Amino acid sequence: MKQSSFVVRSLAAAAVLLPLVAAAQNVAVVNGKPVPKSRVDLLLQQAARSGQQLPPGAEQQAKDQVVLREIFAQEAERKGISASADYRAQMELARQSILIRELFEDYKKKNPITDESAKVEYDKFKAQSTGTEYRARHILVEKEDEAKALIAQIKGGAKFEDLAKKNSKDPGSGERGGDLDFAKPDSYVPEFGQAMVKLKKGEMTDTPVKSQFGYHIIRLDDTREAQFPPFDEVKGQLKQRMEQAKLQEYQESLRKSAKTDYKFSQ
Repeated sequence: MKQSSFVVRSLAAAAVLLPLVAAAQNVAVVNGKPVPKSRVDLLLQQAARSGQQLPPGAEQQAKDQVVLREIFAQEAERKGISASADYRAQMELARQSILIRELFEDYKKKNPITDESAKVEYDKFKAQSTGTEYRARHILVEKEDEAKALIAQIKGGAKFEDLAKKNSKDPGSGERGGDLDFAKPDSYVPEFGQAMVKLKKGEMTDTPVKSQFGYHIIRLDDTREAQFPPFDEVKGQLKQRMEQAKLQEYQESLRKSAKTDYKFSQ
């Protein structure tokens, strides 16, 4: 008899507690309809997935958002908007967008870019980046006579850097006294690169170098072996780029394997 009474009391207590547990899982109740906390969690997860930095108070803002959404959605339902053809068409597009996003997220999870494969790609880039880098300055002007006059001034004692700041039509380097920093010859138009590599450190071109941009006066300041950042420094960016390339290949394979009478523009 005592055991039976204990069971009855336990069941009664559980009956009282269950609604309280359910209520704890809800953010609010709007017009008698509960708003589950899982919606708040989903909003925060989506923000984190997109790379957003969650500010202080983000959870409270998310709660405000889901409750407001419930209020507005209920009003839309009351007015019969969910039965409209436009709503159904937009819902189909939204359904496809969510499915596609989850498909690609699933692919990335199941096909991660390993550190080993990233290192192989890094070594390829590094091998292609060997060679000599040149640090040059230049003054770019429109007319050959103007360039010749500036060369004469420099030979007469004028500072290259001052004339570059005052006369160069290249705004980026002109502000820095014509400094182009270190770069490989093939980073420039052929005429510029070919003239630059013929110079010794400290030398300047005796005659203007013509290119599609105008006339250049070039001075070579320094040379060095090509620099390349350490693997750990660029690993994250490299893996991200490889992931994007892999995903594009997956998308292309799906497009090619699909049976359709549609002809894509590309």
